[in-house]
Amino acid sequence: MTDERMPRPAASTQGPASPSQDPIVEPASEDVAPAPTDSVLPGAHRGGFRRELTQPLPVAPPLAVHPDPTEDSSPDVRWIPPTPVLPRSAGWSVLFGGLGLILACFVGWGFPVGVIGVVLAVLALRRPWEKRETALWGLGLSVASLLYSVGWLWWAAAQGALFA
Repeated sequence: MTDERMPRPAASTQGPASPSQDPIVEPASEDVAPAPTDSVLPGAHRGGFRRELTQPLPVAPPLAVHPDPTEDSSPDVRWIPPTPVLPRSAGWSVLFGGLGLILACFVGWGFPVGVIGVVLAVLALRRPWEKRETALWGLGLSVASLLYSVGWLWWAAAQGALFA
């Protein structure tokens, strides 16, 4: 597996090279640039750039900071995403707590409405963006409706001799 393009190495008749013999250095070919004779200090100008780095660059014309008030134009803000709608449950807990309390004043089977109000109030108390006072009112009304419903159911069970 020899390559015909590469010359064969000449047979060495001297044997292995001795360490005292200097290596043979060939001269550079025409396509290699000669090495600089002096060393350049870091930061010294080596040429290449023709303009100063701090030269002013062309700038776009200034924009109107205060537009004409007679023009009816709204700013174009398509790049701003709309704020997400956060879930609200404090008001719903007040509504369900109030409905549950009204139902509990007449019948005892309104306790599921009170349970829904309690769940919504607890969810509202755990969310930092909800109104805490509204959630506490919803929790209080819902617990009161549960107590009234349990009272009605206990009274009805005692009157009907269900647990005899």
